[in-house]
Amino acid sequence: MAHTNVPRSTRRTRRRRAIAVTAAGLVIGLGAAGTALAVPESGGIAGTPCSAAARACVDLASDQAWILDDGAVSYGPVRVNHGGQGTETPTGDFEVYDKDQDHHSAEFDGAPMPWSVFFAPGGVAFHEGDRNSTSAGCVKLKGKDATVFFGKLDQGDRVEVR
Repeated sequence: MAHTNVPRSTRRTRRRRAIAVTAAGLVIGLGAAGTALAVPESGGIAGTPCSAAARACVDLASDQAWILDDGAVSYGPVRVNHGGQGTETPTGDFEVYDKDQDHHSAEFDGAPMPWSVFFAPGGVAFHEGDRNSTSAGCVKLKGKDATVFFGKLDQGDRVEVR
């Protein structure tokens, strides 16, 4: 499907409508000119643990994250770090609910959290941070990756953490 001059929200609506579930439980997407594209039986995106409904995907076991678009990886995998023991990053399906380019933590003495994209309760976000140390539940990215996630994710986008 051509994306020239089509707003991203319209493309997402079209993408959601182009996905159908067959009686066998396979997810089929419609590609160019209406050709069927089989998606893995799990309904997931190849190379990630997340579904075609996700816009961002995090794999805590491999310390990786991706941006997904139209049922395919559009950015990543990128290396991440996440919460440690006692401050684990929550797993599940979430939606982006806020963004703040120059956020400072109210919980941790004003610690900088640049390029924050908030997606889970308790202020859990993607943000730029030291990937050599665990977080208090956030998903930390290097600077360039954090700016890409900030630029590509919008309120309401689905984030899957596995």
